[in-house]
Amino acid sequence: MIYTVRHLSTYKYDSEVAFARCVLRLTPVTNAGQTLLESSIAVTPVPAAKVVKRGAYGADVVSIVIDKLHTALTIESRCTVDVHAAPPKGDAESPAWDLVRETALVARKLDTESPTLYLYPTRATPYDPDIADYASASFTPGRPILAAATELMSRVKGEFEYDTEATDVRTPVAEAFAQRRGVCQDFAHVMICGLRGVGLPARYVSGYIRTRPAPGQPRLEGVDATHAWVELWCGETMGWVGLDPTNNLITANEHLVLACGRDYCDVAPIDGVLLGAGRQSLDVAVDMVEAPGEVGARAEA
Repeated sequence: MIYTVRHLSTYKYDSEVAFARCVLRLTPVTNAGQTLLESSIAVTPVPAAKVVKRGAYGADVVSIVIDKLHTALTIESRCTVDVHAAPPKGDAESPAWDLVRETALVARKLDTESPTLYLYPTRATPYDPDIADYASASFTPGRPILAAATELMSRVKGEFEYDTEATDVRTPVAEAFAQRRGVCQDFAHVMICGLRGVGLPARYVSGYIRTRPAPGQPRLEGVDATHAWVELWCGETMGWVGLDPTNNLITANEHLVLACGRDYCDVAPIDGVLLGAGRQSLDVAVDMVEAPGEVGARAEA
């Protein structure tokens, strides 16, 4: 499936900003499940400096500096990506989770796909005994890892309420877990804490998910959004498998990966600092659609 994505972020400031330094993670990765075909990022005002480098977890990171007075900043990313993720084996065919745990603990590789990078707590995903106990109920001895993980994912979906007013980007994972509500970022952090709490490598994924209008309704432009989910390392043979606790889905060809990391802080699409007074507002518009040729090919099939 080939998708085109347009991601437009518009910042407006109460007063002039003299300086801004931003880090952008808006270029989708190429991995076993997808291939980046083309991408571009346009920034207004035009940056005085721009540096592109490969980040610690495999994604391209664009650093920009704006040193002229401005009251608005727009960042527009466009990309075309071929998503071709193969479905994982069935639950019963996946290895026992406790064997995967043992394998991960002795892994020697330190590349961006290594499970070693994603075994340990972080500031945003600390070890929490309550969350570890919650997860352990699904991970009985010898159970296939996908069967246990999908049950945990289903429990999060069924027992937590999606509520955009309950949390913000700074809300501790323990608070989201205690109140059983939040957004995709919270659900991903809760699940990561649970998986790492039983000794399994799990990583945070930032990206997009294809959305569909209600039956009979036109598709509205700009109403999509960035999304977050989890990838679980399921051993050397299966590798990383995507799990979306917000939607209770094993990810496939309708999820597009921007970046992976230990938690949200590693993969935030845009972050940075600015020098200015007053408040700011942010408007984000995202469109993820099938590429025109892909639509035509499907219509002829």
